Amino acid sequence: MRETLDIVLPLEQSENENAIRKALAERLKLPDSRVINWHLLKHSLDARQRQIKVQLRLDVGIDEPLAPPQQPTPDYPQVDSDMPRAVIVGCGPGGMFAALRCLELGIKPIVLERGKDASARRFDLAPILRKGTVIEDSNYCFGEGGAGTFSDGKLYTRATKRGPVRDIYEALVAHGAPERILVDAHPHIGSNLLPNVVMAIRKSIIASGGEVHFQSRVTALIRSGKEVIGVKCADGKVVLADGVILATGHSARDIYRMLLSAGVTLEQKPFAVGVRIEHSQERIDSIQYHLAPGHKRHNLLPAASYRVATKIDDRGVHSFCMCPGGFIVPAATENDEVVVNGMSLSRRDSKFANSGLVVTVEPEDTAACNAQFGVLAGVMWQKKTGATGKGSRRWRANRTSTDCHRLY
Repeated sequence: MRETLDIVLPLEQSENENAIRKALAERLKLPDSRVINWHLLKHSLDARQRQIKVQLRLDVGIDEPLAPPQQPTPDYPQVDSDMPRAVIVGCGPGGMFAALRCLELGIKPIVLERGKDASARRFDLAPILRKGTVIEDSNYCFGEGGAGTFSDGKLYTRATKRGPVRDIYEALVAHGAPERILVDAHPHIGSNLLPNVVMAIRKSIIASGGEVHFQSRVTALIRSGKEVIGVKCADGKVVLADGVILATGHSARDIYRMLLSAGVTLEQKPFAVGVRIEHSQERIDSIQYHLAPGHKRHNLLPAASYRVATKIDDRGVHSFCMCPGGFIVPAATENDEVVVNGMSLSRRDSKFANSGLVVTVEPEDTAACNAQFGVLAGVMWQKKTGATGKGSRRWRANRTSTDCHRLY
């Protein structure tokens, strides 16, 4: 017999089989001997009190063992040239999963990515790290896997419209991501593992009959009457299809200009800008895990994270992309701007933590740009906010206490 149960254990007992078996037997009101085995479905920490607890959701085999769980595999239907075709612009997470979904629906995906594949893209990060020079079509944002490939791979969101999240996790595991992401409450892959995962997804797309083209920056839509029937690339290449999916991410500002010039209706929406704040990871651990001065976190605890959300003068302020045990990296896509992002390796063992701290920008905040840029006022305001002047790659960094003193 199988039952699904939730149990709560002290941190120190959370990986002790005898403690787990006893807790399950108590919940079931059965002798320990009747609990044969179990499979972990969900793992989460409750660190609100000094006594840290672990919440476990388990499938339990009673009187007979559970069969081993089925492992996700990268199996997708074959498509060929006489099936419907979809051009997918962008090979970030949205583009890759759109391509996999097309395969499931019997549609041939043709993915066009302005940047390079993940292996070649590694070498294009060196100029920005060493000299502050951005290769504008191949950097921390553009290229196979998008921004996430080399900046972390956190797999959770505050959004309430979540969709089939489990399917996404299983697809990632099928392509080499750690199985742990299937059970962790706040799953994370890590920038050292993600490149191989996204390359494996590309191989699945191609093996099933899809296409992936790098260094193929889309510059125009091709239309027949009111229908979009394809795209044109910067090198003059034309790709025709039954439909076009734009999965370009927010940094591809040229795409918004292209859409506007093509007569596509656009609408301004709020967005967020801010700074990235860096802390000692030991300090964050001590606060979140209620540690006494000089004490290290327990070896069963991950590097601690946090989230902040509030309103100041009716304007939303919140933390974003918090990276425990991580690094700050340059994420500009053009040579006249400074943009930073955060990332962590899978071990999250850096001595530092960092997080974005951002404020909501409403359309009315960019009204001064409306006369010149119209519906793209927010896009251009964002660009100007990060602009430093051609060739300049430096920006000031202050202690938080200094900036707070200036503000208050």
